[in-house]
Amino acid sequence: MGFQTLPRGNDKGDRPWWLMALVVLAVGIAVIIAFNDIYSQVFATVSRGIVITVIVTFTGFALAIALGLLVALAGMADSIFLRQSSRFYIEVVRGIPILVLLFYIAFVGAPAFVTAYNFVFAPLMADGWIEPLLVRDVSLMWRAIIALTIGYSAFIAEIFRAGFQSIDEGQIEAAMSLGLSRYQRFRLIVLPQAIKVIFPPLSNDFVAMVKDSSLVSVLGVADISQAGKIYASGSFRFFETYSIVAYIYLILTIGLSLVLRRLETRMREKGTRNE
Repeated sequence: MGFQTLPRGNDKGDRPWWLMALVVLAVGIAVIIAFNDIYSQVFATVSRGIVITVIVTFTGFALAIALGLLVALAGMADSIFLRQSSRFYIEVVRGIPILVLLFYIAFVGAPAFVTAYNFVFAPLMADGWIEPLLVRDVSLMWRAIIALTIGYSAFIAEIFRAGFQSIDEGQIEAAMSLGLSRYQRFRLIVLPQAIKVIFPPLSNDFVAMVKDSSLVSVLGVADISQAGKIYASGSFRFFETYSIVAYIYLILTIGLSLVLRRLETRMREKGTRNE
């Protein structure tokens, strides 16, 4: 028996009942928060960490995209040194858990940076132009952002590499025959087509970083998880607190997933019309 072709974007063309169920659940929890004093207090406390979570996620992901793009381009360079350096970076970073990377950057990388900074600018410090830098002067939030940037840049570099290599070599050769420079070939031929391949996995990584940003709480960064941890340890209301923490993360991640999925659909429809 043959298999029926399935519509794109929905496995069997079903209505999104899962989304409707989640909306009903979200509204139900919102009603509980509005009319229950305990849940209202928990929500008011925990929601203070949303701004930090958003800052860490957006800043870390933007920097990870920039660094990942550079690593991907180095991996496709003519220089064997750049290619091997790119591969070394990717394999090493992908082999280290994000939590270990957070600790390493926070408690090894930051002190090393401070030592190097004070060594380089020692003459200026001796003349009184600038003050010596202390480890505590390096924000814990920025240590967390840098760790997330490094951790995700390796995966994003592989996404970029796969997208760029998906372009047919014939198009590159045709562009070269027209006299386009490497930058022009990349901007006019490779990037516009590769972005359709790159966007879906890149959006998945963005949603994943929203969740992984909760790991910064181990450094004491006042995000959603840290706010929940502090409140629960003081009030012993673990069920209420972590139910609200999970609720907020679900709202953020599912809402973001729906927005990104809509953008992906519009990009696909635009590409179809152009063809």
